Amino acid sequence: SRARRMQVEKKLSADAVLPARAGRGPSRATAERIVCLGASTGGTEAIREVLEALPADCPPLVIVQHMPEGFTAAFARRLDGICAMTVREAGDGDPILPGQVLIAPGNRHMTVVRSGAHARVTILDGPPVCRHRPSVDVLFRSAAQQLGRSAAGILLTGMGEDGAQGLWEMREAGAATFAQDEESSVVFGMPREAIERGAAGRVLPLARIAPAILQVGAGK
Repeated sequence: SRARRMQVEKKLSADAVLPARAGRGPSRATAERIVCLGASTGGTEAIREVLEALPADCPPLVIVQHMPEGFTAAFARRLDGICAMTVREAGDGDPILPGQVLIAPGNRHMTVVRSGAHARVTILDGPPVCRHRPSVDVLFRSAAQQLGRSAAGILLTGMGEDGAQGLWEMREAGAATFAQDEESSVVFGMPREAIERGAAGRVLPLARIAPAILQVGAGK
């Protein structure tokens, strides 16, 4: 029916998975600054380029790349084989650790949850957000709420607007925020939306994202 079709096409916000919360993130810092990265179209190669430029003891990274179920595990294995750090598909409850990259499994949402000075990921079902599951907005909102200034948010190439609202929430919570520039993006949709909303503290070409991650990890 037409009513059902309208319902399916309605674009949900992160509220559908994680309620919005007023106020800044937590006042205490985690032991390490956790880098949250989101990407869509063009993202698999952009992520590879960033990760290949990072050392084995890189800051902890959690990534949402829009990908179907079954593809994310292979993507993580390929990156693990060519990068210095450990890269794997995230499992529910996995700790977020330095020298490790966790990639959200296709068709599931991923959030970060603080536990004392450390953090872990949770893997959730729930409706698509901004028409995507996993959604960058869901990850970024959880980072804003749970980590505040102990997080950094990075939005890379991609179509649409997933991640723009979440990146703004991270910036409001005191996190360092970055968006990829137009020239180095395959599709400038997601970064552009974030920049227009004032969500990006800095706009960088892809080649400068890895150095920015290392600066963030060093607390700069």
